[in-house]
Amino acid sequence: MDNGLIPRRYAKALYKFAAEHGTTDAVYAEMKEVADAFAGNPELQKTLGNPFVSDADKEALLKAAAGSKVENDYLGFIKMLLEMRRESFMHLIALAYRDLYRKENKISQVTFTTAAQLPDAEMSKLRGMVEKAFPGRTLEYSTRIDPDLIGGFVVDVDDARMDASISNEIEQLRLNLITK
Repeated sequence: MDNGLIPRRYAKALYKFAAEHGTTDAVYAEMKEVADAFAGNPELQKTLGNPFVSDADKEALLKAAAGSKVENDYLGFIKMLLEMRRESFMHLIALAYRDLYRKENKISQVTFTTAAQLPDAEMSKLRGMVEKAFPGRTLEYSTRIDPDLIGGFVVDVDDARMDASISNEIEQLRLNLITK
């Protein structure tokens, strides 16, 4: 069976269940924490897939991955995953839930990549530019530092990219010289 299909189905079921209980926002926050926990600790996936680790330990790991305050809907979901032997899909389920929630609530992920930390005034200007370009959307911001950009910035909004970096300008000049 398709490894993407299973997580999407479980994510949709969890979203529908959370919507019925009015906890979609809380579960979204938990799923973001879970996704971050998996990204920050690759051993978590191996541990959940290990048949010698008890269900109680796996449950404790998944509770801890969701942060300090965990909703009952999430706890029930973990227990159901363990009963169904689907705990190894938790990372993909968290990512699928996060994507579904963002789509349903018109939330765009914005990542600013700069060569160095920008002053707050400059970041505010960049945020204003993005907000004008994407009206009616809720924007979640994150920043990255990449010294290879040399200068300028790159803005990624979901699947769209605006590259105003010096390294991109140099690459464009190089390509122009090659083609002439």
